[in-house]
Amino acid sequence: MPHRFWSSEEYDDRAHDLYNNGDFDGALETLKEGVALYPNSVDLYVGLGYARLAREEFAWARRAFERALVLDATHEDGMVGMGEVLLRMGHIEEGLKLFRHVESQGFDDDVELMLTMGRALYREGLFPQARNVFARLAAARPDCAEATACVGYTLHRLGDEVAAARQIRRALRVAPDLYEARVYLGHLLYDRGDGPAALREYERVPPGENWDILSLYRLMELKHKVRGWSQDHPSLAPWNARIEELQRFEDDPVERVLAEVEARFHDEDSLWHTDDSQLELFGGGRTSADGSEVEVRLPGRGQFRGSWQDVVRALRDDSGFQHDRPGEFMRRMAERWHEQFGVDVPSTDPEAFLKGAARAGLLDLQILE
Repeated sequence: MPHRFWSSEEYDDRAHDLYNNGDFDGALETLKEGVALYPNSVDLYVGLGYARLAREEFAWARRAFERALVLDATHEDGMVGMGEVLLRMGHIEEGLKLFRHVESQGFDDDVELMLTMGRALYREGLFPQARNVFARLAAARPDCAEATACVGYTLHRLGDEVAAARQIRRALRVAPDLYEARVYLGHLLYDRGDGPAALREYERVPPGENWDILSLYRLMELKHKVRGWSQDHPSLAPWNARIEELQRFEDDPVERVLAEVEARFHDEDSLWHTDDSQLELFGGGRTSADGSEVEVRLPGRGQFRGSWQDVVRALRDDSGFQHDRPGEFMRRMAERWHEQFGVDVPSTDPEAFLKGAARAGLLDLQILE
């Protein structure tokens, strides 16, 4: 085997490359091979923990981080990884305690560590804590546009849209090519009803740099409404091509069966959600297969109303997983609920998912006439 003479650092570097390219399975196998040869390598165990965490294998991730911290109790990446695992498993105070300890050790200006902690808090819906972490990093590192943008994202989740837009604009002054933030600002402006301003932000993102299919649909809608362009206007070609590219990118073998299930609930454009102003462009709205409308209430997080699939999308967006496909989000939540509460919620389709969550007492569900 050509790998047998690799050093532990080479295994770690190779796993990092695979991880950063989204090949979590490859990273995991590389790390497992590495720790078998170098059982005292802290970095390999930390990497193993993050690979397990990316696959949402929380119990295995915890074991890997525990092993790393046995070898080096002061390893900052190991403590942050363990903190994130604890949050994901519902041990909020223990996770927060680890994060606070890492900051107290002088890592409050470490961009990578602070962003990792803030994002972990954000994913768990701990928006005030996430905002504070991002704000401390932005104050310590005003050159870090991503930290400032993240302050804006959390402010938006906390209901302060004006301050959110201000922070995101501030981030874009530092880094005009922070395209994810520019798309987010476009959505804020669109939802506020300022179509021309939203269009200006969407247009400043090159099609090849845009991974948000909703913003592409909204851009085309605004080109029609604000500029008066027809749907087949030649200048829309780059954005149409990008939509097709993203749809092909998502159509991998693992997702194909799920896509067939979701096709019963989604129209061909796979929009996250539509409003009345978009129906003329995209062939009408979606309804559930049986035409029913449902209302879901979550304690402390308001209510969501619409078809089965629309409610799942709303829950996904409210939970901070806007980039997940609906099937991915349902699987993510079903696995999390199983880890935290020991309940099994089906994730095969939106109706079964919501009914299963209601039976488990995780949400209140009402089917409307």
